[in-house]
Amino acid sequence: MAKASEHPGGAVNLSIGTPVDPTPQLVREALARAADAHGYPTVHGTEALREAVSNWFASRRGVPGIDPRDVLPTVGSKELVAWLPFLLGLSAGDVVVRPTVAYPTYDIGAMLAGATAVAADSLDELDAATRARVRLIWINSPGNPTGSVRDVESLRQIVAQAREIGAVVASDECYAELGWGEWDAQRGGEAVPSVLDPRVTGGSTDGLLCVYSLSKQSNLAGYRAAFVAGDSSIVANLVNSRKHAGMIVPYPVQEAMRTALGDAGHVLAQKDLYRGRRERLLPALKNFGLEIHESKAGLYLWSTAGEATWDTVRRFADLGIVVGPGVFYGDAGNGFIRVALTGTDERIDAAVERLDTAR
Repeated sequence: MAKASEHPGGAVNLSIGTPVDPTPQLVREALARAADAHGYPTVHGTEALREAVSNWFASRRGVPGIDPRDVLPTVGSKELVAWLPFLLGLSAGDVVVRPTVAYPTYDIGAMLAGATAVAADSLDELDAATRARVRLIWINSPGNPTGSVRDVESLRQIVAQAREIGAVVASDECYAELGWGEWDAQRGGEAVPSVLDPRVTGGSTDGLLCVYSLSKQSNLAGYRAAFVAGDSSIVANLVNSRKHAGMIVPYPVQEAMRTALGDAGHVLAQKDLYRGRRERLLPALKNFGLEIHESKAGLYLWSTAGEATWDTVRRFADLGIVVGPGVFYGDAGNGFIRVALTGTDERIDAAVERLDTAR
């Protein structure tokens, strides 16, 4: 960052995924209307919020019939990722499977429970002894940082394998509204499927959890607004445990979430902004000599110049551009960088100009 800041035009920070655009006005107004929150909120969330989540699953994710009782608001999705192994009762000897390239919180969650994190994109990659100890499988689709997407068949296969060994599948899907190309539903593509899709579940959510956040699609990162839905018994146990641990979403935030979930217009408008930034930045990266891998959805371009990660990071810093080192996401990220679309239009355009001038 220090090197990039020396550039005459200032640093362009494309290393982090925090939203830079305003929180929608209708969401801010909902938060303000609910500001008189003198009583304690419920851990399970208001019935109106849980119904909004259920309706959102039906209208936006192709998942009809989610019982609002099987929905639970969370204080952002990261806290749920970090604490789920512990709340499920995992301990020493148990295995948590997470994607080969993944953000670090999956490993931290296993560590907090005393369990062992294992990197694998399929249970077929595990030996029999390890596979027998698997109790939780994390899916991240669309993936961070890779932008990879699991199709229905891939999801169906991992769900079937998990059920054979009695493991829970938790799917982190917070980028699902941000599909590109074949996964861009607004441009004739297919919607990114959920682990709760009936084509995946066979009609039963047993052993399945979908984790979702409004940080990306609604610019609510500062609200810590997210939820989990799925297996009835697991959700009920989470409600009870979280009640005693004080993991409660404030009522004004619940109302903001309810309002955001009921309005698709601001989500599509935000996606248009990201689409435009992606369409400008992607060819500039290619012309600079990078290959773009996966990056089919989400807010990142997973890229490699065929050299060590830190060599690429330094070359970008020389242009005043800060990118995310791929090695932060596991050994398999060596040689890659993560370039975020979360810059203002002005900063994205500055990055494009610098890359074009340098080639």
